[in-house]
Amino acid sequence: MTAERIDPPDLSPATGFSHAVVATGSRLVFLAGQTALDTDGKVTGTTLPEQFEKALTNLLTALQAAGGTPSDLARVTVYATDVAAYRVHAAELGSIWRQLAGRDYPAMAVVEVVRLWDEEAMVELDGFAVLP
Repeated sequence: MTAERIDPPDLSPATGFSHAVVATGSRLVFLAGQTALDTDGKVTGTTLPEQFEKALTNLLTALQAAGGTPSDLARVTVYATDVAAYRVHAAELGSIWRQLAGRDYPAMAVVEVVRLWDEEAMVELDGFAVLP
């Protein structure tokens, strides 16, 4: 995929995301929502950062199985049960993102939800990627 990340100067500075991503490629990969589930289907982690790391790892595992890499991500949506807590941990979550996915940020949004499928889950990530 070739990706042009666009952050217009007329918008607030993009920190940890891109305002727009123009992606060119031949395969679209739609990634299902991933929470902090282990291979037995149990939610792991008792803190938001722990759950975020596992959910992102799961998302990237699905992407890799489809032949993609983190730089192929065009869009990611984060669903959090507590956006205020997400903001409190933003620096740590950003560090986790950079360790696992690098600095080629997709277009992103964080959305607060009442709850997720698994009641213990605090965060879920889904998205799509464009592969060459």
